[in-house]
Amino acid sequence: MTTSVTIIGAGLGGLVLARVLHVHGIQATVFEADASPTARMQGGMLDIHAEDGQVALAAAGLTGAFEALILEGRQAFRLLDPEGRVLFDKPDDGMGSRPEVQRGELRQMLLESLPEDTVQWNRRVSDVRRLADGRHEVRFTDGATIHADLLVGADGAWSKVRALVTDVVPTYTGTGCIETYLFNADSKHPATARAVGGGSMGAPATGRAIMAHRERGDTLHAYVMLDRTKEWFTSVDFADPAMAANRIAEEFKDWAPALTALITDSDTDPVLRLFHALPVEHRWERVPGVTLIGDAAHVTAPNGDGANLAMLDGAELGLALAAHPNDVEQALREFEHAMFVRSAKSAGQGVGFYEILASEDPARGLIGMLDEDVAASS
Repeated sequence: MTTSVTIIGAGLGGLVLARVLHVHGIQATVFEADASPTARMQGGMLDIHAEDGQVALAAAGLTGAFEALILEGRQAFRLLDPEGRVLFDKPDDGMGSRPEVQRGELRQMLLESLPEDTVQWNRRVSDVRRLADGRHEVRFTDGATIHADLLVGADGAWSKVRALVTDVVPTYTGTGCIETYLFNADSKHPATARAVGGGSMGAPATGRAIMAHRERGDTLHAYVMLDRTKEWFTSVDFADPAMAANRIAEEFKDWAPALTALITDSDTDPVLRLFHALPVEHRWERVPGVTLIGDAAHVTAPNGDGANLAMLDGAELGLALAAHPNDVEQALREFEHAMFVRSAKSAGQGVGFYEILASEDPARGLIGMLDEDVAASS
């Protein structure tokens, strides 16, 4: 294959694609807006699924390196009611198929698996356009331009590349999330550390939930979810972190202090993330010389599948290109057909999860879902 591949975005999907292409001797360059690998935090824990994320890492030849990153015990999960009582408790018995790793460590592993000059940093895309010969021009905010034989948008929910294949953009789902961290939780916040346990914890009520992961060491990373309008979130002044934390905590004023401490006692400023999604069945007609992977193609509200699907997208696209070295368009057709099917299935399941959270008794619905998962894995 003589066509070079231009990848926009050095997230997990884009890096897996670059790695699989490298394994198969295909040249690829990744352009990333971040100034460096450490320019910003890379998120929290990820459970890497046997059916997609682990398949992708195997295709990249990185199973051993991935296994070295696994945090033991983190597959434990418990469900609490707002008063802190345990409703469901699944220990990590070492037999689970979704081991947990830190997203930042996984990304660094992928970066280290690539030739040094594969990723070009501080290259933020301003716009893209189609050229007459089926190639595409990418313009960066510094004024530089490149021409791509094959352009892959791995640039997330607000993809610049997406406009080449569709006019559809993500819309607000009605749920927002506030992220917080508690460091040294076992010593500084022992009651909260006990409530979260050794893995992850969820405490749902209608239209709201507090969820948390235990990350490396005794760091607790919390996700406080609320079904509210954009206008409601805009009314909260996140420029004043203490005031914002208190305002969010008011929505949980009758909850156990061990849970609300994840809001009020945060060692970091609360960060607001509004969930956006593309339509469940989002797809596009084949456009020569360009495609999308990961959130650029099928962003949903977080449902546990996003990173795994992005990595599988990257691996499957890389394998398709390697299998059709003289017919890029056939590779893209096969890849997109399979991606549309799996992403629609995942998005539909994610909608069901948020419908449960919005129901009158979300704990009962989630326990039913968890019991089904336990039965399926036994």
